[in-house]
Amino acid sequence: MNSAQECQDLEPAPANLPRFGVGIIVIDKPRGPSSHQVAAWVGNILGCKVGHAGTLDPQVSGILLVMLGNAVRLAPLLLKHDKEYVCLMRLHKVVDRQQIDAVAAAFTGRIYQRPPRRSAVKRLLRIRTIQQLDILGVDGKLVLMKVRCDAGTYIRSLCHHMGLALGTGAHMQELRRTRSGAFDESTMHTLHDLQDACCAAAAGNRAALDAMIVSVDAAVPDIPTVVVRDTAIDALCHGAVLAGVGVVSCGEFRKDQIVAVLSGKREFIGLGKALAPSASWKPGTPGLFIAMTAVFLAPGTYPKGWKKGCAPKHAS
Repeated sequence: MNSAQECQDLEPAPANLPRFGVGIIVIDKPRGPSSHQVAAWVGNILGCKVGHAGTLDPQVSGILLVMLGNAVRLAPLLLKHDKEYVCLMRLHKVVDRQQIDAVAAAFTGRIYQRPPRRSAVKRLLRIRTIQQLDILGVDGKLVLMKVRCDAGTYIRSLCHHMGLALGTGAHMQELRRTRSGAFDESTMHTLHDLQDACCAAAAGNRAALDAMIVSVDAAVPDIPTVVVRDTAIDALCHGAVLAGVGVVSCGEFRKDQIVAVLSGKREFIGLGKALAPSASWKPGTPGLFIAMTAVFLAPGTYPKGWKKGCAPKHAS
């Protein structure tokens, strides 16, 4: 599937499709449709609300993270993921391979960029880091390269600036995103694969669909974790601030850093913002330390840990 026309036969969710929890599906976005359209197709196939993280231009293919249900609350974290691309750059004149390698080396590291005119964001000068820029092959004016970079790096601008440095001019001809954070091409699924899995789930076989849905905790494996007592969980699900006496264990984190809040069974309760650095307190001590910013566990999953009639101001 490589065009919007080939996606028109995608069918809406079967009426008897089983309900599933929040999560993420890594879609292999085809060339042609916009990221918004691809996410809308996923929502139509699954019959649920969706969002996407890391917009790809219509003519760019590859990894698109589609968030299901209230997993859209993960967007601020997913948007910060480092990215990897395979790019085909077309030079406007033929140059020696050694010159191309030298320019690639010069553009590795911190660079200045301004978003392209066609971009939807303000065209303010920004600094981005090119962590790796490998020239995979050169054929006349065509240069194939792999780029690993910060989120928000514009590969179109990178090609233009490399062309200026070479003195030939250049433009991006084709682009494919091959990695976003922990997700690479081995984790991707096409829209038609997703529809087939939904049809199988509606017929009683959920295995393929369940295998496609990534849990929210697996989507953010690199953030610090805080494990809490069972008695604190329902209060957190109602928006309470986590007190130190409700904490069983925690990793290292800074003040204002986002942390993952887990149950003793390693269930993903939600995300929270640290009100103090982990070095300043110990689990079991008084004081408020984590303010929940996104909750994924449904209220009532665990018994209430506060007295009836009293709104939970903090969880302990």
